[in-house]
Amino acid sequence: MTEVHRPDIRSDAELLHAHVDGDRDAFGVLFARHRDRLWAVALRTMGNPEDAADGLQDGMVAAFRRAGSFRGEAAVTTWLHRVVVNACLDRIRAAKVRRAEALPDDLEEYGDRGSSVSATDEADDPADLTERGERRRQVLDALRTLPEEQRAALVLVDMEGYPVAEAALILDCAVGTVKSRCSRGRARLAVLLAGLMDDDGGGRSAEPGNQPPVPPVPSTHPSRAPPATQG
Repeated sequence: MTEVHRPDIRSDAELLHAHVDGDRDAFGVLFARHRDRLWAVALRTMGNPEDAADGLQDGMVAAFRRAGSFRGEAAVTTWLHRVVVNACLDRIRAAKVRRAEALPDDLEEYGDRGSSVSATDEADDPADLTERGERRRQVLDALRTLPEEQRAALVLVDMEGYPVAEAALILDCAVGTVKSRCSRGRARLAVLLAGLMDDDGGGRSAEPGNQPPVPPVPSTHPSRAPPATQG
């Protein structure tokens, strides 16, 4: 008789506490539950799947080892995102390299969040593909010129659709700081991407402000999955 696998119904906090108490499976269940969104943020922040996988791996190893330091001031998901974003930013600062590769799209199921856009509803005409590819390159090249802190704020707020308050918790800074970083980043992008901003009519931002959000980034290939994280 085949054994029926039942999903773990424990909350995120219960899983984290169980991990701290020695449950060998709890952290794996917790990671699997939030893997997709953590991977999407790592991709947007790092700029390519190889570095994103390394950043996510670093973050999950740090979370695995530091789980006992979690005090419950924020949601477990917010804490996990903070650890992953910090790990990615540490790698960016250490490398100090502006990459030329195009930034891969995050998972298609999040195509309606923030300003990310899926290509599933667009014609696969070669001219359209060329135009989308050029548009995508311009947006992502411009993003890579921003300071790491501004880029992280824009990735969370404009590209991933997080509320400013939640982005502030993830980045471990004040709400006003996130707003300021987004405002400065948008102002810089507005200069670099003036043509794209005009084509989009300015778009809509998750947080009202004087500058439009990051323009949509057209999808050019299927999503990719990160490697399994080792504990």
